[in-house]
Amino acid sequence: MKNRAGRCGQTEELVVARAALHMWEEPCISGKEGSGAVFFVGCPLGCVFCQNREIARGRVARDESSRAENEISHRRGEQSAAEEISHRGGGLPAAADEISHQRVGQAAEEEISHRRGELSAAADEISRQRVEQSEAVSDNPGKIITIDRLAEIFLELQGQKANNINLVTPTHYVPQIVEAVREARKKGLHIPIVYNTGSIETPETVHMLEDTVDIFLPDLKFCGRNIAGRYAHLPAYFDIATKAIGEMVRMRGEAAFDERGMMTRGVIVRHMVLPGHTKDSKEILRFLWENFGDRIYVSIMNQYTPMPGIEREFPELGRRVTRREYDRVVDYALELGFSNAFVQEGPTAGESFIPAFDGAGV
Repeated sequence: MKNRAGRCGQTEELVVARAALHMWEEPCISGKEGSGAVFFVGCPLGCVFCQNREIARGRVARDESSRAENEISHRRGEQSAAEEISHRGGGLPAAADEISHQRVGQAAEEEISHRRGELSAAADEISRQRVEQSEAVSDNPGKIITIDRLAEIFLELQGQKANNINLVTPTHYVPQIVEAVREARKKGLHIPIVYNTGSIETPETVHMLEDTVDIFLPDLKFCGRNIAGRYAHLPAYFDIATKAIGEMVRMRGEAAFDERGMMTRGVIVRHMVLPGHTKDSKEILRFLWENFGDRIYVSIMNQYTPMPGIEREFPELGRRVTRREYDRVVDYALELGFSNAFVQEGPTAGESFIPAFDGAGV
């Protein structure tokens, strides 16, 4: 969106937070050498529990910072004006004496007391917004790059022996990505392109990737409208995501692997189990089996990590998924008949899945 931030928090500028080998995808994606992950800034979904929240907020953080700065300036102006009035009148005590002398009465004294309260509240608000402004600025890593630079990054990752190019949260940059891949292939890029998404593309957007993407790695996060509305502010998520995934399966539904067992073509649908929501997880798996069967691979994840403070607004998300909850979902997948499935063993929830968004490789 030219010069305006959209739902993703970004404008037309291409912003990347990290480009490096990533070891924590599914085995057929990462392998021993790693996946060449390019982490884009911004996200059109905005899940409240996002583990990549540091980069997902995108330009929205800068916009909030600007609004906070303007409000601080306004408050400072109000405070200065009030102090000037007080100074000209010899200060609030002097003003009170004068008002009393003029027999204006108790109402004027109450007005003075009210003004003192306003000044104190303004000072508190200024302090709070300074903190918020600082957090917003520090919460917005990423570097603006050109399409040519993105193509170079792809080639550099290939030079580092990456098994593929892994585009993480790429939805809002599809036109730029298509062009960058085209340019990189002219210069020798030959490893598979992985499209790693939250799945709120339109079928038309997915179709734009027909000649660009080899492997689709979509999430299917929620089934119920209530849970999608509560956690992503998008009640229609399931309808949108399943249409997008359907188009991905149409394009790349027959999986293919090389001699090392690395995927070269196909669709892996991911689902991360949330605490207290195994019923929703089962509905998702049932839909995938009934509509796609073993044409796709599924990846059932137990790596949900509560972000600091999330329990204040979403107490049910303030804990990790229990072993019993996760096993219940995996057992249901097996009962349905899934054989092409990835599961996670042991206590995987933790910071190892959250890389440092430090601009590496950008």
